[in-house]
Amino acid sequence: MPSVSPVPPSTPPSRDRVVDALRSAGCVFAEDEAELILTTARTPAEAAAMTERRVAGEPLELVVGWAEFAGLRITVAPGVFVPRRRTEFLVEQALDRASGATVVVDLCCGSGAVGAALAAGLGRVELHAADIDPAAVRCARGNVAAVGGRVHQGDLFEALPGGLRGRVGILAANVPYVPSEEIGLLPPEARDHEPLVALDGGTDGLDVLRRVAAEAPYWLAPGGCVLVETSRHQAPAAVTAFERNGLTASLAVSEERHAQVVIGVRP
Repeated sequence: MPSVSPVPPSTPPSRDRVVDALRSAGCVFAEDEAELILTTARTPAEAAAMTERRVAGEPLELVVGWAEFAGLRITVAPGVFVPRRRTEFLVEQALDRASGATVVVDLCCGSGAVGAALAAGLGRVELHAADIDPAAVRCARGNVAAVGGRVHQGDLFEALPGGLRGRVGILAANVPYVPSEEIGLLPPEARDHEPLVALDGGTDGLDVLRRVAAEAPYWLAPGGCVLVETSRHQAPAAVTAFERNGLTASLAVSEERHAQVVIGVRP
């Protein structure tokens, strides 16, 4: 984003001045963002610093320290993937298809938003979340602990307790699915401020998804489901990956949210 005149930290920044700074930096929803910054900041100096961070291109959610997701306020931190509102569609699909699930796993959990939302929707469940990134694990612990869950660090299923094998009712895996050569085309907010491990899905974007599809049947309970978000052009190959591993696969699409979720059910 272009540089603009800073908001002096010595005086309380007015709403109009914050809006002007954000608008000059290219923020489309400058009024709404200004309101969030001014209501979140505890001091005038903090409001000025937050405004400068946003003007410099940092995602708003990281600036204010939280993201709204499925009706929850999810804590986020620098270096952690920011949950997308389109991923609420994955949560909704999981709740619709497995409303009686008692064991839930949030794989590639990032902030733990998906797991927290599933636990909130299901009520009393055994919730486990896992991520390979230490920063994500630290962030997720607070969000997942709030709903009685546990967070594990490691590479996909290697992170999970072995006792979960064959017991999981909902396996949500919001895996990275951006093809490696397309990372540079992402908006700067994602490209410059979110971890590559949460974005890069390999040559065709499906490397991690295929690994999840291969192991998911061993962890799901009979009738349990695995749900993975993907792009429109990747969806057919993702469905095929699930089917090749013995899962009954289907695709759910939300045109409004530009979301595609591949769902695999263990027979």
